Amino acid sequence: MTSPATGLGAARADFENSNRLTVSVVICTRQRHQKLRRVLEAVRLLSPQPTEVLVVDNSVGDEPTRTTASEFSARYTVEPTTGLSRARNRAMAESTSSIIAYLDDDAIPDAHWLEFLVEPFGDPQVAAVAGRVKTPDDQPSSAGEQELRVISNQDKHWFEIATFGGLGLGSNMALRRSACPNRPLFDERLGRGAPFEIAEESYAFAVLLSLGFRAAYTPRAIVNHPPLRRVPIELEARYSLTYWLLLFSEFPKRRLDLLQFLAGRLRGKPLTWPRDPQGPGEIMRSPWRLKFRAAIEGILLFLRTPNPRKK
Repeated sequence: MTSPATGLGAARADFENSNRLTVSVVICTRQRHQKLRRVLEAVRLLSPQPTEVLVVDNSVGDEPTRTTASEFSARYTVEPTTGLSRARNRAMAESTSSIIAYLDDDAIPDAHWLEFLVEPFGDPQVAAVAGRVKTPDDQPSSAGEQELRVISNQDKHWFEIATFGGLGLGSNMALRRSACPNRPLFDERLGRGAPFEIAEESYAFAVLLSLGFRAAYTPRAIVNHPPLRRVPIELEARYSLTYWLLLFSEFPKRRLDLLQFLAGRLRGKPLTWPRDPQGPGEIMRSPWRLKFRAAIEGILLFLRTPNPRKK
């Protein structure tokens, strides 16, 4: 893993030794070439334009997807093993740009999305930036939600902010390549198509913050997204439990913080940092019978899912 000193030095060199940060816009997709076309049409209208556009096909290869990428002069690559984290790690390995900006294949960026998303990287200690994911049922933002937020691991609640949605979503985020550790950043047990279909971007944010970098949320960098997918509460509870176990395992120095945070949410304690919703959510309010069953199923799922980094 990259040490904080080495990583920060590389990030400063990345910033100081170039007149302009290079940026790859990455779109991970799987057999949805019509949706991909709409995203690529929007990317073509971005100002400024990215250095490159990379389409990662998370299948064994799909000719309509390849053809669509070619029509827009996007580089096409395949990640045959299913899982959004695998596709995102493939993009990190394939790209040569200093900044990797990720879009979902159904997230339509505003014309100045990339300009605003990259702007916080003017601080060489910023390793991750996320923007606003705007859905049709969004409520008007409060004044506090319209401001740039930057956190580091010196902030009291940094771990819970990073790991529980306080820094935004992976459908609108960018990462600094030189800050990323010398191993896949995204845990391949997490994310859509993986055993635990949850929170792969939040885990990555926490890794970068734990290394001594900063992360930012900028609401001016907007993508328009369909209503976010909801899964049945029983499944969501099971995935959440496996995610908590993964955090407990991967961040041993933050175990007490994690337990205190979860205990507070179980008691109905609201968040002390910006996020919608502020309340403890449907899982914490659900009957104990559902939570008990989710705990048993989640523990079994976690134990039988191998950690890919320990193979």
